[in-house]
Amino acid sequence: SSSSSQGGYFPEHVKAMTSLRWLKLNRTGLCYLPEELAALQKLEHLSVSHNSLTTLHGELSGLPCLRAIVARANSLKNSGVPDDIFQLDDLSVLDLSYNQLTECPRELENAKNMLVLNLGHNSIETIPNQLFINLTDLLYLDLSDNKLESLPPQMRRLVHLQTLILNNNPLLHAQLRQLPAMTALQTLHLRNTQRTQSNLPTSLEGLVNLADVDLSCNDLSRVPECLYTLGSLRRLNLSSNQITELSLCIDQWTQLETLNLSRNQLTSLPSAICKLTKLKKMYLNSNKLDFDGIPSGIGKLANLEEFMAANNNLELIPESLCRCSKLRKLVLNKNRLVTLPEAIHFLTEVEILDVRENPNLVMPPKPVDRTSEWYNIDFSLQNQLRLAGASPATVAAAAAGSGTKDPLARKMRLRRRKDSAQDDQAKQVLKGMSDVAQEKNKKIEESGEAKAPDLKTRRWDQGLEKPQLDYSEFFSEDVGQLPGLCVWQIENFVPTLVDEAFHGKFYEADCYIVLKTFLDENGSLNWEIYYWIGQEATLDKKACSAIHAVNLRNYLGAECRSIREEMGDESDEFLQVFDNDISYIEGGTASGFFTVEDTQYVTRYCWGQGLGGDAWGRQCPTSHRGRLSPRLYRVYGKKNVKLEPVALKGTSLDPRFVFLLDHGLNLFVWRGSQATLSSTTKARLFAEKINKNERKGKAEITLLTQGQETPDFWEVLGGQPEEIRPCVPDDFQPHKPKLYKVGLGLGYLELPQINYKLSVEHKKRLKADLMPEMRLLQSLLDTKSVYILDCWSDVFIWIGRKSPRLVRAAALKLSQELCGMLHRPKHAMVTRNLEGTECQVFKSKFKNWDDVLRVDYTRNAETVLQEGGLAGKVRKDAEKKDQMKADLTALFVPRQPPMPLSEAEQLMEEWNEDLDGMEGFVLEGKKFTRLPEEEFGHFHTHDCYVFLCRYWVPVEYEEEEEKKKKGEGKGEEEGEEEEEEKQPEEDFQCIVYFWQGREASNMGWLTFTFSLQKKFESLFPGKLEVVRMTQQQENAKFLSHFKRRFVIHRGKRKERASPPQPSLYHIRTNGGALCTRCIQINTDAGLLNSEFCFILKVPFESTDNQGIVYTWVGRAADPDEAKLAEDIMNHMFDDSYSKQVINEGEEPENFFWVGIGSQKPYDEDADYMKHSRLFRCSNEKGYFSVSEKCSDFCQDDLADDDIMLLDNGREVYMWVGTQTSQVEIKLSLKACQVYIQHMRSKDPTRPRKLRLVRKGNEPWPFTRCFHAWSVFRKPPA
Repeated sequence: SSSSSQGGYFPEHVKAMTSLRWLKLNRTGLCYLPEELAALQKLEHLSVSHNSLTTLHGELSGLPCLRAIVARANSLKNSGVPDDIFQLDDLSVLDLSYNQLTECPRELENAKNMLVLNLGHNSIETIPNQLFINLTDLLYLDLSDNKLESLPPQMRRLVHLQTLILNNNPLLHAQLRQLPAMTALQTLHLRNTQRTQSNLPTSLEGLVNLADVDLSCNDLSRVPECLYTLGSLRRLNLSSNQITELSLCIDQWTQLETLNLSRNQLTSLPSAICKLTKLKKMYLNSNKLDFDGIPSGIGKLANLEEFMAANNNLELIPESLCRCSKLRKLVLNKNRLVTLPEAIHFLTEVEILDVRENPNLVMPPKPVDRTSEWYNIDFSLQNQLRLAGASPATVAAAAAGSGTKDPLARKMRLRRRKDSAQDDQAKQVLKGMSDVAQEKNKKIEESGEAKAPDLKTRRWDQGLEKPQLDYSEFFSEDVGQLPGLCVWQIENFVPTLVDEAFHGKFYEADCYIVLKTFLDENGSLNWEIYYWIGQEATLDKKACSAIHAVNLRNYLGAECRSIREEMGDESDEFLQVFDNDISYIEGGTASGFFTVEDTQYVTRYCWGQGLGGDAWGRQCPTSHRGRLSPRLYRVYGKKNVKLEPVALKGTSLDPRFVFLLDHGLNLFVWRGSQATLSSTTKARLFAEKINKNERKGKAEITLLTQGQETPDFWEVLGGQPEEIRPCVPDDFQPHKPKLYKVGLGLGYLELPQINYKLSVEHKKRLKADLMPEMRLLQSLLDTKSVYILDCWSDVFIWIGRKSPRLVRAAALKLSQELCGMLHRPKHAMVTRNLEGTECQVFKSKFKNWDDVLRVDYTRNAETVLQEGGLAGKVRKDAEKKDQMKADLTALFVPRQPPMPLSEAEQLMEEWNEDLDGMEGFVLEGKKFTRLPEEEFGHFHTHDCYVFLCRYWVPVEYEEEEEKKKKGEGKGEEEGEEEEEEKQPEEDFQCIVYFWQGREASNMGWLTFTFSLQKKFESLFPGKLEVVRMTQQQENAKFLSHFKRRFVIHRGKRKERASPPQPSLYHIRTNGGALCTRCIQINTDAGLLNSEFCFILKVPFESTDNQGIVYTWVGRAADPDEAKLAEDIMNHMFDDSYSKQVINEGEEPENFFWVGIGSQKPYDEDADYMKHSRLFRCSNEKGYFSVSEKCSDFCQDDLADDDIMLLDNGREVYMWVGTQTSQVEIKLSLKACQVYIQHMRSKDPTRPRKLRLVRKGNEPWPFTRCFHAWSVFRKPPA
């Protein structure tokens, strides 16, 4: 539907679909029925609604299987409906509503199998008497919005009719005496039919199934007496009448759920209305109700969800109304309200509270205890230790050592003290029991022996404890509750339910779980659980089938064991489950393990609401999971982004719009000279989402303006055009997306189009403000189904996680056919999207697609327990589900001890023994050049380096016994020859380390990936590994190759200061000798420390002597580190420098203190090195968690969007970034307090103090914990 067929074009592919059974051609601009329909001899359902048809004459009568004809909203007249279509034997559905008919179609009475007849919204004046003589099987009849003044008496023959709609007809003289005969009637709509008390039947007792009655917009002065006898009534609409009062007989409507009494003359409601306990919706708008008019017992309506009483005379509402805990919508606007009950704040489910146009209204104050400061998380030390897995003794010790006062515990003690008088009897009983136990123990001690009581031993299976795990994600609540068979297929480590039609059909490369539920001799449920393993199944499927079979047993609480069945060796009991009818099918789903593949990027070009090329193509390429499609878009609207792909050429650019060019790891945002700043900003944000969600943050986003493009941009587009002109028509309208649902019928495929304006496809009804916008919603997509979204220039396949495999395969084929059926541009593409990994372009097609986890941060434990109203109903299940998760385990893990020097040297020796060779390269300009060997170990903060390391892989030789076994039965000479031939060869592995300085840009990494990396991959195919590192975040294996001589200089490699300036280097080891670095720092005497070694270079201006270099050794420095500092000095500087090793206190005044600036006070100890720890607090996992950085942390580990906790042994600093949320700040503060409380019990001699630090305002005790602290770097260009 919605595909234009104007101009006589109709897809020729349809003619070849001879087995087509269902065809929907709505909103296609048809003026006549296409001739291609004559070939569809198996067509059963035809829908041609919302077109311009004036006649249905054509090939319809030649379709023998036709069952349904839907031709609503056309321009059909009486002569346009052929008589011969009513001779079709199977015709059961006819919809001719919203046309121009003035009489019923002739020969309609011949359609004896008619079940659904809709002739509404026409101009029909009379109904022939003979019409309903033959149409006795009708189930649905709609004659609304016509000009009928009477109804034929033969309607009493419609004894099977379930729905009768007669709205908006002048039926003044119609007595409706036919109604009592329609005993199967369920829905009766008589809106605006001039109903009064006199022209309604006196009794409707025989309509026991009638559940929906609409008598609105009539002249009723009171509720008709015949309605009080309808005990099964669920929905009643009496709005827009003249009703002044309600009878006490309304308590007969025990099943009523919706009651609409708006726009009447009611002054009060009877107390009997409180007996309608199933009532969910009550509408009382535009009446004359006051405070006394609403009964005080209205709180008994526990299921009430909507209460609307706008435009009345209410000054106050009863407090009992606030006891309706399920109330979601409360509308009280245009009244005389003065205030509301305080209990209004306890209605936690309320979504809409409308109190507008009440000028004297004063809202009651919100209770203080409703504010939840810590987001319903228990931050007590005992609870966090318990969650971290600490022993009960540790938890008890923490509770005993806690000196903080608990106000809640104090309140409970006071309450127990108040009620102590009632507990005297219980205390006496406990005292008597304790006295008896003491006497018994005393006798045992005197006798010297204790007789053990005879206890019956428990069976082994009774001793097993069911693990407290949540299986709701794998198995539904009704699994195993009814006798029958359930089968699950293992897919991506998770069991997926198999449709009943596929039971007994097993794929050879899959594993299955089979559950048989039956009733035993006692009538109790019992189960048999099997897990079937295919012959070609992978290891992950085998393991998961066994694991989830046990999980299913635990979920059901079954005592049976899970039985293993293998393909071709099934037991008789297993075969009987399927009545000995099982079959094997070749194939299976992919393994759940990840396979490493090079990501391929499909380079396309798209613009915001742009037009495609003028060349049309029939074949549509398919984009799979490892391939990404670029997009260009123009932003309009306030929320969602619109985008449209165009041809990949420079002439597609338009100066009025913003374009996005996706070239793999390069995203170009091009802004036209006439484009708005808002569109540019939204385009940039969209590119950021693509980079984050689809490129893992590895793509580079380049913002370009018209006239300032880079050569790379024009190279992708195939060249720069002579002139960029407006090419998009001013009247361009985007194609409306069409959503199809892929289904499997009985031997055929189904592809129905979803009308996403309707709310029937949603779990909840659409809100009124969403209905007119005709927008797609994410809730339309069901995880058990597969959908195709046709956007004309894009066709998307969305695959639900629990969808059947055959439907997935069918969707791919159908999408290709659908793409080639209509004229589309050459750049049209079919894109496959899996649930949970959708691309940003697909998400942008939907309204308010939201990936953010919805969490209610305003609830605490008390409010969860009190949820349900003022009565204080306890809901323990809600407490478990709604309580936020928090992981503070890292705070209780002991600090990682430093690695001993001997162990570090051993590791260093082993890694260097495996190293065959290492070549270094450095980026100079736009290419990498070879690094001289004398510069190995020297790095600069503004440069990028590449090291190619070749490692020897040891050969594994076979054991002697295995060789003898293989040599048995062979001659001695033959065995020797075979051994020589099978001698394994030595292998090697290559690792490329990319090192990026702290101040270097990302261009070095891009240059490496597009040049040097390609060359290495061609030289060492299949044996190359690339490791990217940044300054001070190197791995230990890389550091070991420099044997602790790792020097980092400031600036660029070939940059020399003029005149030469003194430079100071700090040598420091973090967590072990492997992590030793010598880094240049500010030349400041205040940075010296008595526990470290420093190297100071003082340059001279003379030519014969370049300067003097000092190795400054602190008095408390490690001797091994002092020796290392001297070696580094000799390695860094040649003989043109004078070198000198000086101890602390022996510094020469002339050169040392003058070169370093001046003598200043400095730290004489580095005790913080023994205690420093860095923690990260974040919500990135969907819940609050704390993780610890390794001991070799650096300044770049401070994440700007998180909270960092630094413990230096005396203070605990809470470091706050500039992009941190308020939620993280509050939760991190409580985590800090928990950590300080825990360390107080672990190390009482070193109490910590809490300090707050903002980014950019760090004090010296904070910065000295980081090696070579400097100003924060800006994002690399």
